[in-house]
Amino acid sequence: MLDLFTIFSKGGIVLWCFQGTAQSLTSSVNALIKSVILQERGGLGSFTHESLSMKYKLDNEFELVFVIGYQNFLQLSYVDKFLNDIQMEFRNRYKDELHKNLLCLNLDGFTDLFHQKLKACEKSAQTEKTRFVVMKTFDESVKSQKTVASMIEKKKDDKKTAPKKEPLKPLATPPASPPTNQINGVSSPSKLKKFSKMNAEKKSSSTDSKVAGKKVKEGRTWGNGGSMKDAKDLDFSDVTQNGDDANKAVVDVDERYDSMAGQLKEYDDGRQSSSDDDDVDGGGEEVKTTMTTKKKSAFGLFDGLKNLVGSKVLTKKDIEPAMEKMKDHLIAKNVAAEIAGNLCESVITKLEGKVLGTFKTVASTVKQALEESCVQLLTPRKRIDILRDALDAQAKRKPYVVVFCGVNGVGKSTNLAKICYWLIENNLRVLIAACDTFRAGAVEQLRTHCRKLNAIHHSKKEQIMAHLYEKGYGKDAAGVAMEAINYARDFHFDVVLVDTAGRMQGNEPLMKSLAKLIKWNQPDLVLFVGEALVGNDAVDQLVKFNQALADFSDADDPHLIDGIVLTKFDTIDDKVGAAISMTYITGQPIVFVGTGQTYCDLKNLNARSVVHSLLKS
Repeated sequence: MLDLFTIFSKGGIVLWCFQGTAQSLTSSVNALIKSVILQERGGLGSFTHESLSMKYKLDNEFELVFVIGYQNFLQLSYVDKFLNDIQMEFRNRYKDELHKNLLCLNLDGFTDLFHQKLKACEKSAQTEKTRFVVMKTFDESVKSQKTVASMIEKKKDDKKTAPKKEPLKPLATPPASPPTNQINGVSSPSKLKKFSKMNAEKKSSSTDSKVAGKKVKEGRTWGNGGSMKDAKDLDFSDVTQNGDDANKAVVDVDERYDSMAGQLKEYDDGRQSSSDDDDVDGGGEEVKTTMTTKKKSAFGLFDGLKNLVGSKVLTKKDIEPAMEKMKDHLIAKNVAAEIAGNLCESVITKLEGKVLGTFKTVASTVKQALEESCVQLLTPRKRIDILRDALDAQAKRKPYVVVFCGVNGVGKSTNLAKICYWLIENNLRVLIAACDTFRAGAVEQLRTHCRKLNAIHHSKKEQIMAHLYEKGYGKDAAGVAMEAINYARDFHFDVVLVDTAGRMQGNEPLMKSLAKLIKWNQPDLVLFVGEALVGNDAVDQLVKFNQALADFSDADDPHLIDGIVLTKFDTIDDKVGAAISMTYITGQPIVFVGTGQTYCDLKNLNARSVVHSLLKS
């Protein structure tokens, strides 16, 4: 009933393979390696690709991976036990050869052993499945021993032994008589009349005092407010007018912005890693010495060295205390709690069974493994090179289309303008499609960006490099985007940047509209714009955006999020956990990082710098 069982090394050498079907399963195993093992998701233990469910186990001592596969509609209870048994048999049988050379393994007798173990597990599972509890017959039950006579006698006994009810006794004292001024709990008419008159007088006096003491809000008069005659002299937005002042304004604007020709620079927080940095304490095993530390005794020093010396095989019990502190540290650095847990489980799976290095502690080993995992996670599986792809599209005489999406207020339009500036610096003509037809002021904001971008490059370029395509408000965003792409094709624009309306991940009508826009126009790149300030909410946003694009596109192969733009990255200091959360959820790279308020504040992500900030205590 198994479709696949394979054993291969982490270096990619297949040592042994069993396949129970004629169908090629190479793509499923490759998907497991790319999506799980290389993306630090080893703690999950299972993976599904198409119709094949796979479970895997990592042997870190010998750097091996054991994978078992079966159809996902089957309920096989013996899979986990069988996977563990085969791993132990393989280790015990070939442990000497595994340390020498993997290519010289003689596995002739292992196939027979595999089939024997498989038959034994299947038989055991079948026995467990057919085992049932034998029901007692009615004659054997306790109920059959009871007779009608016994039940009648029991009722009589119960009736005889039942306690007698005592008669109710009269009250010791009669209730108190009503007050003289009340009749049946209601005040007398004279009292009511007097009380209502007092209330009326009190209410009228309080109302009069409020009216008398009420302050009427007066209009504020602003000094030096100006008038409509001054508005024309104070308007400096029209920088395209003739005259020396206009040219001087353009030159001043040009000097404020650096050249961004070529690839973007990598973001670096300026803090280089050092071996002297404080480690996150992972279990109290780190021996720290300073000038003020008291001198240890010979026995204490020996005990410390005994804990540090290697040749110790790490177990899950050894790693978990250090990893719990690491998990709390990651959550404090803005990593989503679920992602932090999965990442730590993956590191535990990666370290379990490894031999501790000489003069290394568990805490330092765990931190080093976590650092390597985070760097590997942030390193993109596929490089997104917008300049190269745009030049390829230019050679084919079609525009390169990029769609920006995300929740409200994260900075989609602002970062779209930054990317537009970078593209213009590299001599690409850009058409901005104003497809946010919902938010008031969205079109005017893009129009202002276009005017300013063209003003910056007025003295550099002979033609206008940034154009805006807009149809106003209330229009269908998918239709506006389609018209903009056709316009760009007709007038030979190199890149089309599509701005969409901000929407919350739970807004179904707007998510359907976004899926429709992507399905109709088939953009080359879909970028999700997210904030570096969010923590757990980043998981919910990305999962629901991807799920909505998959559900509402009605396509066999829907176009999902291709990359991430992380904004406000300069405001978070060392709490850079959102980068880890977003990359872990989508498996897609962070393409750009927004680091400021000007058009030049756009960078590429430096994975090692981010991980250093993340793990710094």
